[in-house]
Amino acid sequence: MKVHRSLASFPRTGNAVVTIGTFDGVHLGHQKIIRRVLERAVESDGESVLLTFFPHPRMILYPDDHGLKLLNTMEEKVALLDKYGIGHLVVHPFTLEFSRTSVTAYVRDLLVNGLGTKKLVIGYDHHFGRNREGSLADLRELSQVYGFSVEEIPEQDIDDVAISSTKIRNALLEGDVQTALEFMGHAYTVSGTVAEGRKLGRKLGFPTANIEVPEPYKLIPASGIYAAKVILEDGREYNAAVSIGKRPTFEKDGATTVEVYLMEFEGNLYGQKLTLSFLHRLRDEIKYDNTASLVSQMKKDVEMAKRLLSA
Repeated sequence: MKVHRSLASFPRTGNAVVTIGTFDGVHLGHQKIIRRVLERAVESDGESVLLTFFPHPRMILYPDDHGLKLLNTMEEKVALLDKYGIGHLVVHPFTLEFSRTSVTAYVRDLLVNGLGTKKLVIGYDHHFGRNREGSLADLRELSQVYGFSVEEIPEQDIDDVAISSTKIRNALLEGDVQTALEFMGHAYTVSGTVAEGRKLGRKLGFPTANIEVPEPYKLIPASGIYAAKVILEDGREYNAAVSIGKRPTFEKDGATTVEVYLMEFEGNLYGQKLTLSFLHRLRDEIKYDNTASLVSQMKKDVEMAKRLLSA
């Protein structure tokens, strides 16, 4: 997949099969749209193109009150879209000025002059342009003017999947990583760099890597203990137990941390980037009366994680 960080860098061919959206999570509903784009591109011997926007529109339109948590960073989204076969990803910068683009200018300047759209594939009830005024009816009318066709994925096809990014976010905020996996068709991932922590895990016999996630908008699953697969920068994969929470046994009202215990790993991870794939939630975060009780439970957590991940 070729990634174009601006419309100007896209090599307009005049035979592009295009879809548009944020595609947060690249879930099964999104994958239906992608498959249709790929089918139509093969039929017309054209280029498959996905147009998305960054920053997310809500970050720009409501900078102080968007409260937005996204399923994917742009890096994660690029990797997923590449996996599902899109030929070109165009990331168009979303600005206040761009948010005021009229419906006609949006179609003319982005879709036609910018991308050379020959066929547009959109999800059900797609809206675009200033104040999201543009609709399917506008697209059909303007397609006659500018010489491209429009295909909307039928409502029943979307309903068959009954999946949305919002449903996935809500599941993760409750710690339900298995529902997220079922809705996305792939495990939910969080990536971050290993930073020096208080080394509490090492003192308890379970040395953990403290993960710093640089993107503040990235959704972190609910507090609790999880079984996960972890991939290191060099591609090595390990089974892991992950703790997300405020370490209530040791701190009162502490900051939320993401700590990872890699099974059968020896070495120094400081400064490395780790990618965590969440597969099972083991339990809630609990405050223990003493460290002996906590260590006893940690041993049980690691054993359960081993069993679940080996299965």
